Amino acid sequence: MAKKSVGDLTAADLKGKKVFVRADLNVPLDDNQNITDDTRIRAAVPTIKHLISNGAKVILSSHLGRPKGVTPKYSLAPLVPRLSELLGIQVVKADDCIGPEVEKLVASLPEGGVLLLENVRFYKEEEKNEPEFAKKLASLADLFVNDAFGTAHRAHASTEGVTKFLKPSVAGFLLQKELDYLVGAVSSPKRPFAAIVGGSKVSSKIGVIESLLEKCDILLLGGGMIFTFYKAQGLSVGSSLVEEDKLELATSLLEKAKAKGVSLLLPTDVVIADKFAPDANSKVVPASAIPDGWMGLDIGPDSAIANKLAELSGKGVTTIIGGGDSVAAVEKVGVASVMSHISTGGGASLELLEGKELPGVLALDEATPVAVKAQCHNAIINLPKSVCHEIISPVQLVRHEDQVNNCENRPINSTKADKAPHASQPPRSMARPTFGKRCLVSEPASLRIVARGLSWV
Repeated sequence: MAKKSVGDLTAADLKGKKVFVRADLNVPLDDNQNITDDTRIRAAVPTIKHLISNGAKVILSSHLGRPKGVTPKYSLAPLVPRLSELLGIQVVKADDCIGPEVEKLVASLPEGGVLLLENVRFYKEEEKNEPEFAKKLASLADLFVNDAFGTAHRAHASTEGVTKFLKPSVAGFLLQKELDYLVGAVSSPKRPFAAIVGGSKVSSKIGVIESLLEKCDILLLGGGMIFTFYKAQGLSVGSSLVEEDKLELATSLLEKAKAKGVSLLLPTDVVIADKFAPDANSKVVPASAIPDGWMGLDIGPDSAIANKLAELSGKGVTTIIGGGDSVAAVEKVGVASVMSHISTGGGASLELLEGKELPGVLALDEATPVAVKAQCHNAIINLPKSVCHEIISPVQLVRHEDQVNNCENRPINSTKADKAPHASQPPRSMARPTFGKRCLVSEPASLRIVARGLSWV
C-alpha cells in the first residue's frame, strides 16, 4: 500500500508542531571543509520549505560520513551557511543531537524555524537502532518526516526506530519522488525500457542486473565489470580487472538475456592505459583489441551517453540517473537539470530496483484510502487512451490529493469530457505511481472511460 506523505498533512497538522525531519545531507567536503557538491542539500529543501511555510518547527537530522564516535571533520557545521542560503532563514546549529542543551534549543525554536542537530552517527546507537536512543530523538518532536532516501535501506534509529514513538510518521517530498520514479520505472515502464548499469564488479550488481532482465527491453553495461563480460565472451582483456570467479555468472547472464529477448549491450570501445598511474600512456581502442600488458579503464567516446540521454529527455523520454559516479558525470557535463530525475540513493536505489523492501519506508504510516460513492450510472474519468471505452464496475483509481479534496458527496454525472471533474491536464505526478489519495468509485452500473491521466491500482 502507498505511504502517507507530508503533502497529506494539513496546515493545522503542522502549525506550531515540532517536526523531526530525517534528511540525507551526506555531502562531500574538501580538506578545507567546503562543500564540493550540494545536490543532496538542494534535494532536501522542498520538504523543509513546505514545513516552515506552514508554521512548523523543523528539527533537522542527518549523518555525514562514517565517523567512529565524535569526529570534528564529520560535523554538520559546514552545512549551515548553504542551508541558510537555500532556505532564506538562519538555521540554528546544535552541538549534539540529544540531551538537555538540545532540548533547550528546541524549546526556543520559533514557528518557521530550523534547528540542525549534530551528526547522529556520532552515537553508535544510531546504526544499531537502539530503542532508547531512538526514543530520545523522538522526544524532541511531535511528528516525523523521513526524507532520507539514501538511508532508507537501513533500519537505523533516526530512520526506522523513531517511527515507533512518533505519529504520524510520513514520507517527505524527496522520498516520495524517489519511490514514484524508481518503483514506477520498473513496475509500469514506458516501452521500450532501457537500463544502463555500471560499477567495478559484477558481484555487486548481480541482483539489480537479474531484476532488470525481467523487466527491460535493452540493458547496457558499463564500468569496470564490462571486462569480466568481455573475457566471458572470449575476448582478450590484457591486464584489465576481471573477476575470474564470476566468469560463469557473466556467461549465464548473457545467456539469460538472449533467452528473454533482452538486448544486453557492452561498450564498443574502451580507454586503455599501460599502467594505473597519473603519467600512464593511454589510448582508445575497440573493445576487441585490448593488447597484452594494457588495462581497460573506462568506456570510450563512442559510448559516451550523458549528452544522448539529455537529448532523449528533451524529447519526452523518462531519464533516471542514480549512483554517485553517474550523478557526478551528468553534473560535470552540465546536463543534470534536463534529466527527469537525479536519484540521491546509492544502495537504497539498488535494493529497490532489486525488488527488496526498504525498512525506512516500511516503517512509515500507510496512506488512507478515500471512499467516494458515485451518484450516477455513468462517469467520465481521465484515463489513458489505451483503455478508452472499457466497461468496468466497480473500479479503484489512484488520484493526486488535490484531485479528490471535497469530492466525497459530489455527484459524478457529466456526460461530456469538458464537463468532467478535473478534466483539465492532470498534474505530472499522476502519470506515475503516487502516494496520493485512493478514490474508490463503488456503485456505478458502468463507467465509460474516455480521457487520460489516472492509473489503476
